[in-house]
Amino acid sequence: MSHALVRALRTRDVDVVTALDERMIERADSDHLALATARGRVLFTFNVGDFLQLHDVLMADGRHHAGIIIAVQQRYSIGEQMRRIIHLVNARSAEDVVDRVEFLERWGPGLS
Repeated sequence: MSHALVRALRTRDVDVVTALDERMIERADSDHLALATARGRVLFTFNVGDFLQLHDVLMADGRHHAGIIIAVQQRYSIGEQMRRIIHLVNARSAEDVVDRVEFLERWGPGLS
């Protein structure tokens, strides 16, 4: 995640923890999702293919995750990513996103 996005979200009281904060850099995607799930945190990623596949595997196995937000990298400015994430956070509770994949593109102005 961009440091600017992390700062912008934290300034707006969004509780953000990064892979760097958790010393998870260069760890497997499944490790990232497992840690997020264990901590009850929704995972935000630009890695569309791998995390959609992980979601599908977990659901097929009857396992769970705390939620995944997926964005296409370089599609949105930092400001637009921030606005869309905040829109999603304000519209959905943590319980609402358990076992769900949310695409950031669906969370623009007037969408939800």
